[in-house]
Amino acid sequence: MAHFVSLAASPRTSSGKGPARQARFNKQVPAVIYGHGRATESLMVDAQQLEKALTGIDPESTIIELDLAGKKARTLIREIQRHSIRPDIIHVDFYEIQAHEKVTLKVPVHLVGVPDGVRNAGGVLDQVTREVEIEVLPEHIPDRVELDVSALVIGHSLHARDLMIPNATLLTLADLTIATVVPPRAEEVVAPAETTTEVAEPELIRKVREEEGEEGAEGEAPAAGAKGAEAKPKAEKAEKPEKGEKSKGGKEG
Repeated sequence: MAHFVSLAASPRTSSGKGPARQARFNKQVPAVIYGHGRATESLMVDAQQLEKALTGIDPESTIIELDLAGKKARTLIREIQRHSIRPDIIHVDFYEIQAHEKVTLKVPVHLVGVPDGVRNAGGVLDQVTREVEIEVLPEHIPDRVELDVSALVIGHSLHARDLMIPNATLLTLADLTIATVVPPRAEEVVAPAETTTEVAEPELIRKVREEEGEEGAEGEAPAAGAKGAEAKPKAEKAEKPEKGEKSKGGKEG
């Protein structure tokens, strides 16, 4: 069933960047309406009312009923332009439709149910396509298309041909994949970072040790003629007694 939203609009007499900028400053959004041979007409809509009207709906598949100074016109939004930095709407294109003429538009695809491959095998549901294009009379425009994925097992897919859209002609390729169930994704194992076993000595300690080694080399005498043994000091020679003196322990003559 088509979804309708009402919105008031007023004619815009001036065009160009300057007037459009002034309109946005006054909380108005510049817009145009065209279709069915009518000349393109410049409009203005209230920014706050427009944001409220678009809340919770899909703009491409919702019929916007414009109130143009008491005259009603049923339209579809063909384009919404937003500010490059802020979420503000800066321009809207409305396309007028007629009740007896079919329109071409895109509708969102909503998946229903939990796949068997997810529930019983730990698979992952992947929605490949999120909207399809259809041709339909305005009164039969659906707000969305539902697709039951409960029977999907791992490795199996559903395609556009599996969609049931009453009173509409599917224009999207029938073989286009809508949803599939893939095997569970393996967890990525991160290798531990390599650690160095050798720890560098602090510079201060290394410097002290080097100085101690130099002092030890200067104070030590190299061993001569002995393997691994310390050099023995030479025995002192006994002094000879001078003439006229008696040796200790001798008898006097």
